[in-house]
Amino acid sequence: MKIMAVDFGDARTGLAACDRLEMLASPIGVIHETDPDQTARQVAFAAAEYGVGEIVVGLPINMNGTQGERAEKCKQFADMIRSYTSLPVRMWDERSTTVSAHNMLNETNTRGKKRKSVIDEVAATIILNSYLDYRKNHPNE
Repeated sequence: MKIMAVDFGDARTGLAACDRLEMLASPIGVIHETDPDQTARQVAFAAAEYGVGEIVVGLPINMNGTQGERAEKCKQFADMIRSYTSLPVRMWDERSTTVSAHNMLNETNTRGKKRKSVIDEVAATIILNSYLDYRKNHPNE
């Protein structure tokens, strides 16, 4: 099944999707929008366009396991997506994904404007890879 991951942000929201075999997660774009409702509409549209069967939204859990204000915003955003699509929308722990994305971009020496333009979709790809790994290791869930 094709799955799409979303790294929700206040100004930029990264998207990634995998192939039908759930082997390869790839960045598919960034939504440049500050209105969460409009962003949710665009996510639902992208999900339909890419033919995905599930949407995974990153949930920024604190390192101590608690959920703060940002996590609540992401949950509300996931609810908005649900109002625009009949697809299942799952929350997924995104701890350290932005740090990992920065590290990956450091390795490829991606800097400046190019870095800013891709960091969110790289983070979405990391979220999706984490979710796909979980699905492989927990096939009955």
